[in-house]
Amino acid sequence: MDFLKSALMIVVGPDEGLLVSLKTAMDELKETLFSNVSERVAVMLKEDLESLGPMKTSEVEKDQQNIIYMCKQLEINGKILIGGGEALV
Repeated sequence: MDFLKSALMIVVGPDEGLLVSLKTAMDELKETLFSNVSERVAVMLKEDLESLGPMKTSEVEKDQQNIIYMCKQLEINGKILIGGGEALV
């Protein structure tokens, strides 16, 4: 299993946080996510995203901040590497 898929499995939880955070995300980001999960999960996420009703921008931004926080914690704990810095030797 590749690294991005492993990281996504850790970040994607049972709640709607990721789904809500995708509401205002750029299409490129959505496609990156959808291409790194199974086809079945991608279809489910897309359908769920389409079915979400209107939400307050502050709610969406809160969930986006939670995703960023989780990613930063994963980086601190050595689970993922954020950014495209120099290669490790």
